[in-house]
Amino acid sequence: MFRRVFKAFHYRDFRLLWGGACTSSIGTWMQELAQNWLVLEISGSPFWLGLDSFLGEIPIFILSLVGGVVADRMDRRKLLVMSQLVQMTSAFTLTVLIATGYVRIWHILVLSGVVGTAQAFGGPAYQALVPSLVDKEDLPNAIALNSIQFNLARVIGPVLGGLALTHLGAAWCFGLNGISFIAVIISLLLLHINFQPKRTGESMLTSMKQGIGFIRNQGAMVGLIGIAFCMTALAIPMITFLPVFAKDVFRAGPQTYTFFLASSGVGSVAGALTVAALGNVANKGRVALVMLICLGTGVAAFALSKNVVLSCAMLFLSGAFMMGAFAMISSLVQLITANEMRGRVMSVYNVAFRGGMPLGSLLAGLLVPRFTAPYVIAANGLLLVAMASYFLLFQRRVAAL
Repeated sequence: MFRRVFKAFHYRDFRLLWGGACTSSIGTWMQELAQNWLVLEISGSPFWLGLDSFLGEIPIFILSLVGGVVADRMDRRKLLVMSQLVQMTSAFTLTVLIATGYVRIWHILVLSGVVGTAQAFGGPAYQALVPSLVDKEDLPNAIALNSIQFNLARVIGPVLGGLALTHLGAAWCFGLNGISFIAVIISLLLLHINFQPKRTGESMLTSMKQGIGFIRNQGAMVGLIGIAFCMTALAIPMITFLPVFAKDVFRAGPQTYTFFLASSGVGSVAGALTVAALGNVANKGRVALVMLICLGTGVAAFALSKNVVLSCAMLFLSGAFMMGAFAMISSLVQLITANEMRGRVMSVYNVAFRGGMPLGSLLAGLLVPRFTAPYVIAANGLLLVAMASYFLLFQRRVAAL
């Protein structure tokens, strides 16, 4: 069982990338916790929290298609290294601004946009790189293990970030995140990459049209991408507005916020481990849709909970089902995509998956002051249940995969 769960670790390059990415993700979550709390503390308004999330994600929505074309035309490792360097510089810039007392809300918003732009090019390159590190039959396991590293970071990062924020101050969270990028840069430089991009005289627009045409001809691919968008647009605002639940609903401080983030992260690790253990399971589409129904139920239950322990339990279950559905959907997209089209296809998937985050967070940020966070997030959960039920019972292309 142990060897089956961690099968992709037999590949040297995958181990290297996994370790570097995990270290960097821990730093990113430390900064995420500190940044959300800092924005709420400086502005005193949930709207600015939603706007910060929007500005961090909207460049991914706008530029990922270009990033996907670039990922199919150049060395994906070099593109990733450049993306990491930009993000590292942004983290160190905020560290200096906070440490010197000059930080303002607009500094945070602008640098969120810069980081989002770097991720718009790094994201498709990273997603296209992972399948080249393992054999095709081990790809679902690699995707699940990759989800585990991200979600281990969601557990470890907020705990370390909460301790650093409480005892050392926000500047330490940003500074340690900057240092963490060194690990992923080193791991990228040590990889043995086989991908050699083909020379082409085609324009960027023509290459993008080829990627979109490939997606339209794959039947269920459009449904998978639509589901990815709805999943993040409706589920991620629960994570974005955890500071509001901790501070305004439960009248608590950073410690409760840390518990909330850690509960969601532990659940995500459990969900990813379950998917890794299942391996190349049949009926991935049907399993993913059932998980999405469970996710929506968990989101609604968390939103209406009045007890911290129950809220943590619902966050655990929601995290597990979210990561299980994500791993299943990502595996389906990767398995039906040719390597020479992978950067472009994954950029469209990235636009949908990441694009739902800013739009969902911005809309929730506008609605929360009027209707309160519990009602808005509960409505999101119910809409998620309705969407997954539609694809499971009526529009069955995804369910048939």
